[in-house]
Amino acid sequence: MKKNMGSTDKAIRLVLAIIMIALYATGTVTGTTGIVVLILAGVFILTSLVSFCPIYPLLGINTCSTKAKN
Repeated sequence: MKKNMGSTDKAIRLVLAIIMIALYATGTVTGTTGIVVLILAGVFILTSLVSFCPIYPLLGINTCSTKAKN
């Protein structure tokens, strides 16, 4: 797997995951929707840790910065 996520993308995903977990923990989101939100938060955390989003190659997206070679 080639990295395709930049640091800003990873940070946004982590913040969203924390918000989703907080919504579930406070009871704002419950039931089936709550479980879906928790699974999505887990996916966001996992993709942030490995710096790879499997959907990005399908859409031709790459937010990882490339360093110019001199």
